[in-house]
Amino acid sequence: MNLLLDTHAFLWFIEGSPKLSATARSEIEAQANAKCVSVASLWEIAIKFSLGRLEFQQPFEVLIPAQLESNGFSLLPLRISHFAETIRLPFHHRDPFDRILAAQCMTEKMSVVSADTIFDRYSIPRCW
Repeated sequence: MNLLLDTHAFLWFIEGSPKLSATARSEIEAQANAKCVSVASLWEIAIKFSLGRLEFQQPFEVLIPAQLESNGFSLLPLRISHFAETIRLPFHHRDPFDRILAAQCMTEKMSVVSADTIFDRYSIPRCW
């Protein structure tokens, strides 16, 4: 299965947080699954960090690459096809980060790992 981790799922996984469901953790840890983190999620994390809503023990530019590599996560770039898909998405909500993740899942045929049920309204396979 090809998985795209929502921002919170990525953070909860690397933190070892109990907020991450057992099912989500199991799918992320499964060797057979390809796991990706969107560049959009890194942008969201950077914004939250700069606003003081997130704190890390290491600098962002050290922590994020180390976690991507150590956990076998691929970084999913933003492509024109992803932006084109957002144009076609209904406005179930207006969160730009969730909308681009939805578009990436649709375009790349991925399942999203997220506690956020809004993705169900986009008919995206959701793992939680």
